[in-house]
Amino acid sequence: MQVPLPVSVLAGQRVQTRMLDHRAACTVGGVGSPRASSLDVSRRMSRQRTADTNPEIRLRMQLHGMGLRYRINRRPISGLRRSADIVFGPARVAVMVDGCFWHSCPIHRTSPKANAAWWRDKLRRNEIRDRETDLRFAEEGWQVVRVWEHEDPVVAARRIQKIVNRRRTQLTGSRARRAGGEAAGRGKGGLKK
Repeated sequence: MQVPLPVSVLAGQRVQTRMLDHRAACTVGGVGSPRASSLDVSRRMSRQRTADTNPEIRLRMQLHGMGLRYRINRRPISGLRRSADIVFGPARVAVMVDGCFWHSCPIHRTSPKANAAWWRDKLRRNEIRDRETDLRFAEEGWQVVRVWEHEDPVVAARRIQKIVNRRRTQLTGSRARRAGGEAAGRGKGGLKK
């Protein structure tokens, strides 16, 4: 497949539009990324979903069936460019459904042979970013739940349900104590003893 490149201007002269083989123009992930090793790899990578993946949908169906309500693909922390796949706002629980390849699952981790050094660095940066995300969310009072794409959605949903229910109880209890003044060492009516 031929891909036309735009006409450009070099030193005031018009340079003719060149045609490149599609393979030569393929990249994996934009600027700074190596070229795809084949047209097949390029096509496969371009079809990778970043949201609403099958594991996410199966998990959401289980959670919804349990009566849990949530938001999807949200940034729980204002000013932080990190999204959670499933967000339980009042309970402050953020669920991340991690793909085995992209997040280096300890069970299903693979190492691409083409562009091996680049992929090793890329996947390591993903792991570091995941740990940093967990830390930043925790600092803001959120609990992160990570679910691997290979996990049974029923088992994962039960785990999430327990965490959400526990957090709701904890947060509701602490709000009630604050409203009554008990958490601040105050008696009824919020006045100091």
